[in-house]
Amino acid sequence: MPANHTPFVAILLLNWNGWKDTIECLQSISQSTGVAFSIVVCDNGSHDSSLEKITGWARAASRPFALYDRTQAEAGGAVGQDEPLVLIQTGANLGFAGGNNVGLRYCLAHGGFDYVWVLNNDTVVAPDALQQLVARAQQDPAIGICGSKLVFYHQRGQVQAYGGSAFDARRGVVVPIGQFAPTEAACDVAAVEAQTAYVVGASMLVSTPFLQTVGLMCEDYFLYFEEIDWAFRARGKFKLAYADASVVWHKEGGTIGSSSTKEPSATSTRYLYRNRMIFNWRYNRAHFARCLVQVGFEMLVLLKRGQFKTVKVALSSSLAGLLALRHTGVPYAG
Repeated sequence: MPANHTPFVAILLLNWNGWKDTIECLQSISQSTGVAFSIVVCDNGSHDSSLEKITGWARAASRPFALYDRTQAEAGGAVGQDEPLVLIQTGANLGFAGGNNVGLRYCLAHGGFDYVWVLNNDTVVAPDALQQLVARAQQDPAIGICGSKLVFYHQRGQVQAYGGSAFDARRGVVVPIGQFAPTEAACDVAAVEAQTAYVVGASMLVSTPFLQTVGLMCEDYFLYFEEIDWAFRARGKFKLAYADASVVWHKEGGTIGSSSTKEPSATSTRYLYRNRMIFNWRYNRAHFARCLVQVGFEMLVLLKRGQFKTVKVALSSSLAGLLALRHTGVPYAG
């Protein structure tokens, strides 16, 4: 973009039965400085009156908003008009990728956005978090996705991830970069970016050229592995970056009961193991047998811990992933 161009950003939140988190996130976004933005909230078929609660918050805060269904949103809403707050009813629980893709289609069709900040609704952002992301992204036009310093919301002295995760191909697993490091510890940004296989979906600043070239997120997964699939599809086309000064506090897995510090929920386990099979078959086939060995090792560890229900879910989900492979032989092209 031209040197004198002022970036304009769409901030995209996906809500599913989480209006309290979403409103807290929106309140923190409203304190953002340094960058012009609009907010897009996609509601993924919530059944807890989320849309009513969020529209009530907007009215109480005297924030005008547009409300669209999926068809209207994907056509761009009021194309060419300023829409500071857009609420979209996706119509169903479409999963992480599916729900966010509705919002991304709105952003592309509406036009005028240089970036889309895909942000989890269970986050709270520092006032300059977006400004720091944009500043890093503007340093190199080849940057397609930039991540924030994710900090545990309930343990604010500890890092959840320096932007993203590495990928251990031999085991077929992802490894968060910098997890549990002290929040104030010095960070070698270049070293982090060299390790980054993908940017964590809790905070992804995505450029419009990335969206136009690579396409939207793959909807095969429903939950988990969408971000790394996206990044792998962009290899050789765009870079991944990390903005250490962009701080985002993340509640981590509040909607589905997943956490790196607790036993995962059945929903979390189901999609993690199913989608590991699909992703590794697509992009890591040379090490696929080793991936199966790794899964077997993890089952033994879970058995030793007495987590028998988790073992049952993990095994059945791994099998479901293997059975799904006949439908996922060719990487999704957007």
